[in-house]
Amino acid sequence: MQRNFLSLKRSGWRAVLVVCLLLICEIASARDIHVDPDKGDDGSTEGPLKTIRQAIRIAAPGDTIHLLPTVYYEYAGFYGKQGTPDKPIILDGHGATLEGSDPIDVTRWVEIKPDLYRCENLMPALSDAILQRWFFLWNGKMVHMGRTSKGPSQKWKKPEELQPGEWTFVKQTASTEQRSEITGAFYLKLSAGAQLSEQNLRIPVRSAGVQFGGSGKNRNAHLVIRNLTCTHPYNDGFNIHGHCEDVLFENIRAIECGDDGISAHETAEYRVDGFVSIGNSTGICDTGSSRTSYNRVFIRDCLGFDLFFLDTGRYTLTNSVILSSAVRTLMLSGRDDPAQPCSLTMNNVFIRRVAGKNEVRVSRNCVLDARHVTLMGLDFQATGGEVSLHDSLMIGAAVMPTSSAAYDYLAANTKAEARLNPELLIWKDVKWTADRNCYDLQSLRVDKTFYAPSQFSQFQQLTGQEQQSEWVSSFTTKTGFGADLNKLKQDTIPENELHTARVRSLLP
Repeated sequence: MQRNFLSLKRSGWRAVLVVCLLLICEIASARDIHVDPDKGDDGSTEGPLKTIRQAIRIAAPGDTIHLLPTVYYEYAGFYGKQGTPDKPIILDGHGATLEGSDPIDVTRWVEIKPDLYRCENLMPALSDAILQRWFFLWNGKMVHMGRTSKGPSQKWKKPEELQPGEWTFVKQTASTEQRSEITGAFYLKLSAGAQLSEQNLRIPVRSAGVQFGGSGKNRNAHLVIRNLTCTHPYNDGFNIHGHCEDVLFENIRAIECGDDGISAHETAEYRVDGFVSIGNSTGICDTGSSRTSYNRVFIRDCLGFDLFFLDTGRYTLTNSVILSSAVRTLMLSGRDDPAQPCSLTMNNVFIRRVAGKNEVRVSRNCVLDARHVTLMGLDFQATGGEVSLHDSLMIGAAVMPTSSAAYDYLAANTKAEARLNPELLIWKDVKWTADRNCYDLQSLRVDKTFYAPSQFSQFQQLTGQEQQSEWVSSFTTKTGFGADLNKLKQDTIPENELHTARVRSLLP
């Protein structure tokens, strides 16, 4: 019996030893991969690597890629990269910036007239899509020449019409159905007597900061990307193509990108927790059949769209602040199939128009479900689809100059002449479900019928909705309506000019 007991005891110890060895192996397999662009070596097996590309290439499930808090002149490309549900691959930027621009090569430029320079080989491959997003960084300032993706695009100036600090492009060979590339020349106009080498001119040479691609077996899955800033690519800060799943972006920033701050395509599925989008053509633009979720978002200074959701995707936006100055504030645009609507859910979102009249637009085959949302100085136009609006505010707001460096989204200018008074327009085919809202409107219209404040009860009877809602003649703060400002102040990322200045100060 004693011998059997000793045998069992030895077997138990062996089992414990096996478990310990397995745990040690699992821990040992999770590596910390460091990237140092100055001192790293991509051939190293022990020290830091030189490039993010090599780090991503060798990363295995459970590995964490660590970047230094400096500027990297490359992009982070994920193509069929997969962790596992319990061991994701992590890219931690630790505050690093992926810079999309490089200095111009002054030797490629020829002075054809006093202070007017031409370059015919600025980029190896140009297309209309790239030119639509193109800009120069001139002493740290983006110069778009009135052109931006998904926004206004002024005609090219003639070279002789340029003023100091301006640029233009003259096409030589246009793109065709068989040929997407175009040829032509860029022109720069300097101040009288200025030297081209002293202008601190940069051009966007990388298409994105973070790029995803791949589907099926080559999809991206089980990834975490955090603490990273993307700036100055000619396309998106975070460009997510193909199919991905179980992907988390955490505390990321897109600053002054040629197109979108972040954009989902095809069947991408990801979550974002903490996102700052400043000075991009579009803050967020998601399309296809993607499934995305955004929490703690701060957007301002966009050019084309602040928020643009398209096609048949399902999108969520929570605990977010948008200071809107883009050509379009928020648009939902569906496809032709009503069985596959474009769907957006918003909860605890504050959107304030700070420059010019604009609107939230919900189109046919779209579904908007909004709760605890504050819309200041914005019209609301539902031309089709379904709208569910509860516990929300739709009120006037003061016009704030776009050049203002200090945006306080809690402040309100009560000067009547400076207010943007919203209009609510509901087309006849819209399914409107709403209650417990507070309105301070210039006008309320359902199809062709207008309602005054004294006729709000008739609107309630017509729609069978809004029984606990109010239309007030002058707004006073009431609890329970709109976004939770205290929560937003604590949980969102109230980014200001300081971060943009910090990014620029890192550039040589």
